[in-house]
Amino acid sequence: MKPPTQLEAQISRWIEAGVIDAQTAERIRAFEAGQERRATLRWPVLLAMVFGAMLLAAGITLFVAAHWIDLSPAERFSLVLLMVAVFHAGGAALSTRFPAMSTTLHAIGTIVLGAAIFLTAQIFNLHEDWATGILLWAVGAAVGYLLLRDWVQAALVALLAPAWLSCQWGITTEWHTGGDHILAIGLVLLSLSYLSARVGDDVSTVRRVLVWIGGFAVLPCVAIAIAIAIQEGYPYRAQWESHLSVGIQLMGWTVALVGPLLLAWILRGRAAWINLLWAVWACTLVITARHTQAYAGQEIRDNVSMTLALYALSALGAVALVAWGLYEKRKERLNLGIAGFALCVLYFYFDSFMDKMGRSESLLLLGVLCLAGGFALERTRRRLVARLETDR
Repeated sequence: MKPPTQLEAQISRWIEAGVIDAQTAERIRAFEAGQERRATLRWPVLLAMVFGAMLLAAGITLFVAAHWIDLSPAERFSLVLLMVAVFHAGGAALSTRFPAMSTTLHAIGTIVLGAAIFLTAQIFNLHEDWATGILLWAVGAAVGYLLLRDWVQAALVALLAPAWLSCQWGITTEWHTGGDHILAIGLVLLSLSYLSARVGDDVSTVRRVLVWIGGFAVLPCVAIAIAIAIQEGYPYRAQWESHLSVGIQLMGWTVALVGPLLLAWILRGRAAWINLLWAVWACTLVITARHTQAYAGQEIRDNVSMTLALYALSALGAVALVAWGLYEKRKERLNLGIAGFALCVLYFYFDSFMDKMGRSESLLLLGVLCLAGGFALERTRRRLVARLETDR
């Protein structure tokens, strides 16, 4: 016999309390069953829309590329404008009759806008930073979101805006030292702001998309931030790269810290104080990573104490992510924290122990670590998820 669902438990409690009668309970069950069926049927349609959009975009790209050299500049520019206009016009025409198709066509139109911007620059030989093209693309996506209130447009804005900032910062700090770690901290904090976009039982589609983006980005961003900081901390870099000016560093720190925290405050309100703690953690992590290498005479040696501190801070961040998920009852943060802790332990083993043992002993110990550690972490994860569900 299947255990009662949360809905059935609520209905039983309402009937016992006299809030609803048996007929009302049946109508609630029927309505919710219909909602579940519609949700189930949506997945094949959504998958068809996604793959159809990818194939259509790929086909158009290949067709245009094959005939591009045969077109005059006027024909090329007309074709570029036509592609953007046709997709958005098609999306507008189907907005009421087929919303899923409308969303797909508008998404292709905004993606094609990016190609149109860079192709226009190539057609007319415009001399400008390529980051400016990404900025114009992000502005187009933002206009699309303001007009459509569409989750795809919101996702494009969430990806293109930091892409423009990253590219522009890379151009500004080229051949200078002292700027990479600022970008790294900004990306970590932004991914955490996206990850924490949902508060409580908020079911906004845009917030759910931001959580997905943050969930995919947060662990890679932390790993990239550590790698960038370690590379930037090599002493020899100061011999052939000049330092950034104080004004540019101040501007970079303002965008990297204030930007993600302001976004967190907009999305989370007073609960953004936790994101402020994450900012302190991210800065400490990157600063520690920068000091893991130091000169020892004429050679560059590992700073053992700072390396251990780096691993400790990484593990602390994973544990804090689990605690954050329990505190705000968010399962995705809990799962990411467990995954982050496992990756931290594995990397610590490869970096500190594996090369100090024989090949067979290291592989044997790695197998035991994976099996025993994976079993322990999975049991812990299930226990925490069950606790989270009970607290709800």
